[in-house]
Amino acid sequence: MRLFVYSPLPDDLRAHLHQALPTATITHAADQPAGSLANLQQATVLFGNPPREWLAQDLPNLQLWQLDSAGFDRYQGLAVAAPVANMGDYFAWPCAETMVAGLLALYRALPELARLQAEQRWVGAPIRARMGLLRGKRVVILGAGTIGQAVRQQLSGFGCAVQLLARTDPQAQLHSREELLAVLPTTDIVVNCLPGSAQDFFAADLIAALPPHSIYASVGRGNTTDEPALIAALQAGRLAGAVLDVTATEPLPPGHPLWTLPTVLLTQHTGGGQPDEAAGKVAQLLRNLHRLQAGQPLENQVELKRGY
Repeated sequence: MRLFVYSPLPDDLRAHLHQALPTATITHAADQPAGSLANLQQATVLFGNPPREWLAQDLPNLQLWQLDSAGFDRYQGLAVAAPVANMGDYFAWPCAETMVAGLLALYRALPELARLQAEQRWVGAPIRARMGLLRGKRVVILGAGTIGQAVRQQLSGFGCAVQLLARTDPQAQLHSREELLAVLPTTDIVVNCLPGSAQDFFAADLIAALPPHSIYASVGRGNTTDEPALIAALQAGRLAGAVLDVTATEPLPPGHPLWTLPTVLLTQHTGGGQPDEAAGKVAQLLRNLHRLQAGQPLENQVELKRGY
């Protein structure tokens, strides 16, 4: 086996890989000269998410590509002969916790209170009147995948009335853009968990349909939101706030209006973060290598051409 590791790994996980695969030849992209792809061309297993153009070359020996992410939008339509697997629901629960934490933070005025603490300034009582409750909110979750399901499960503890939007999933209550547009005027929170294939889905007309007290949260992909329309609504007070783990451009450039909008909480694409994150990715790789060698179906196999 010749394993090409694109994912950056600390020394202890490198050692763990060598121990788990004692006969394998393991090459780490971080140790190679810039632009050197010879070892990738010889690889039987690829681990990680290299630039798309690296996969344009012929990889005749490749038997498995294990992504280290759940999303793979930038690879959609890529012709790779080997089976491809992603991380499945590995990031679902932490992503959902980030969304719920962000919503709670905005409702309970935590960003403002944190700023006051940094300034050593006590305001106290006047802030109480501006605080809201997550309890009992009417929520629409865009997407019925593992992240959307985890958000719904967590919000159930707050007694929220949750509807899922998905075209064909029988668990969803909403199945079309028209049905979504009809419920938005009575919605308190929208949580966007859509993949990147849903380009500009949450467009200006959907944003305009939300009531002024509503909050928009997004943990899907930045390109699924009409960002200029969202910013305009926030600046005009036509939305109460936004929790954004993803943005159209990442990293967000200096001077971008999202940095300074007081009702926006940016979590900088950290939503999937969790203890021993890299170790979990390596564990997924090793499980799928075992399955491949045993002739068993892979965990979380995906089809790049179909986008899921």
